[in-house]
Amino acid sequence: MVAAVRQGESMRSVARRFAVSLDTVQRWISRAGNQRIDRVDFANQPPGARLPANRVSETTEDLILEIRNDLKSHSALGEYGSRVIHKELIARDITDPPAVRTIGRILERRGALDGRRRRRFPPPPRGWYLPDVASASAELDSFDIIEDLKIEEGPLVDVLTGISLHGGLPMAQPFEAQLTAKTVLTALVDHWRTVGLPAYAQFDNDNRFQGAHHHLDSLSRVMRLCLSLNVIPVFAPPREMGLQAMVESFNGRWSRVVWHRFHHPALLNLKKASERYITACRAKAPSRVGDTPTRHPFPADWALDLQKQPKGRIIYLRRANEKGAVDFLGHTFSVDPHWPHRLVRCEVDLNQNRIDFYARRRREPSVQPLLKSVTHKVPRRKFDG
Repeated sequence: MVAAVRQGESMRSVARRFAVSLDTVQRWISRAGNQRIDRVDFANQPPGARLPANRVSETTEDLILEIRNDLKSHSALGEYGSRVIHKELIARDITDPPAVRTIGRILERRGALDGRRRRRFPPPPRGWYLPDVASASAELDSFDIIEDLKIEEGPLVDVLTGISLHGGLPMAQPFEAQLTAKTVLTALVDHWRTVGLPAYAQFDNDNRFQGAHHHLDSLSRVMRLCLSLNVIPVFAPPREMGLQAMVESFNGRWSRVVWHRFHHPALLNLKKASERYITACRAKAPSRVGDTPTRHPFPADWALDLQKQPKGRIIYLRRANEKGAVDFLGHTFSVDPHWPHRLVRCEVDLNQNRIDFYARRRREPSVQPLLKSVTHKVPRRKFDG
């Protein structure tokens, strides 16, 4: 580069030819100065001595480590940190002892610190608690309810919200007065007729989704809807927000963009604003949906029979108690005393009258050993919803 510039070529053209910045060419030209090229020192070394003049000597560093080990073994207070070592150096009449922060850096450099840095693990894949969802071979829709939004001089409003895990297909449907299981069912059917059926539908433990908690082996209206459409209902752990984070995040976006952004004098205005936002979100989603699991078409001849005995699978995600037991369907199931306070995936197989319990860990999402299998039959009874 220096030779090319000295032969008359411009610095910019030399920079383009050697694929470097203009600043790089100017720096080397400045370093060469008026010297012959064979006498220029092109070694890219920083100026100054290799070791700083104020570096603590190796003898002093060894003394610091010796004092630390001595304090660790014999100190009455059991203190042997940088501040205590600094005081000990002063007590020993050491001339110009290193500062406290310098002593800390010496201990860190020499590997003499007891504290350990927190180990960071990569996040698990989306839907890590369901193997086929984690591998992006199945889609999951998450649903939630925003409650008691007050229309000015009007009624309280509940909003049924939902979003798909991989495709990001949203829904938000406001309803006047409190939502019931029947209106939730109607809204789910309308939504799935429009966008197709997922493999899984995830809910929290609201009575409108899961049914009455005081009845044994209760299968709710929403469960029967999902099972009749070959959609596996999934219920998140009670009092845990992490597995519902995606729909909770969507709730926040909808509230910010629709509810708080505009004035809604009536429910009709809120519905129109929500429809406009959902339409825009779905128009934005096709580029993402192309790489997501296939959604199944809604069956044309489908009709819900609530009195028909459900078939299929129901999944409960539960946190084991201190004895390794989990609660759902009104029962307490003892799973594994060596798996306390851990996440368990409970798969209720209504066809085989069996419940399988799988261990789940965020740190090792691909490892899911079977902890236990029990025989359990959900009795056939009349549904009086």
